Amino acid sequence: MNDVTTRAGFVAVIGAPNAGKSTLVNALVGQKVAIVSPKAQTTRARLMGIAINDRTQILLVDTPGIFEPKRRLDRAMVAAAWGGAGDADLILLVIDADAGLNRQVEQILAGLEHREHPLWIALNKVDLVKKPKLLELSLKLTERLDPDHVFMISAASGDGVPELKTALGSAMPEGPWLYPEDDVSDATDRMIAAELTREQIYNQLHQELPYSTAIETESWEDRPTGRPSFTSRSSSSATARRPSSSARVAHACD
Repeated sequence: MNDVTTRAGFVAVIGAPNAGKSTLVNALVGQKVAIVSPKAQTTRARLMGIAINDRTQILLVDTPGIFEPKRRLDRAMVAAAWGGAGDADLILLVIDADAGLNRQVEQILAGLEHREHPLWIALNKVDLVKKPKLLELSLKLTERLDPDHVFMISAASGDGVPELKTALGSAMPEGPWLYPEDDVSDATDRMIAAELTREQIYNQLHQELPYSTAIETESWEDRPTGRPSFTSRSSSSATARRPSSSARVAHACD
């Protein structure tokens, strides 16, 4: 790495809840590092995925969805999202093209009008929208925010993602890589295990557990199975914190 020019930089991936931010981060990294759920505000804290493009390390900060906070947890999540944007070399705003410029998106646009960092926009879920609507949406966003680039992608299918990844790599500043080349996230294995448990709880349980479920990994056992991302067995517990209910769920991930 020392005898060639390398690049490394931070990209804050921001947007409204369910815009597809985590799906896009996973697609750019090339494997699952962020949990995905149809439920809004699945991402609670900043999590970083590490994507490699040629000699460039792209550090993707997957932030919580930005929305109007009503509770203390909500305020912390929104603060984490805007904090991620402030610390990045580049802001990537992901917008659900099918949902368009709803109230949540409008709030984000207002917060970006006086930004200090380069802004790129990724119109996601374009496979669900007719071309005239996409062009109209792109024009409105360009007039409103004057972004450096607008990309039309489908994070779920992968359409447009390679082009976005290449462009992000070219935009990163020159410098040494900040993480080992085999790393795909800044999260520990235990943290990833806890997040995967939470994802399954959200996807499989609905009214049974409150949405404020928290995960704590209680024990860990390494297994020489030859699968680098999933060589461990985690036993995690989810404790539901709500006056009217208390539940405990055990989950094993092999």
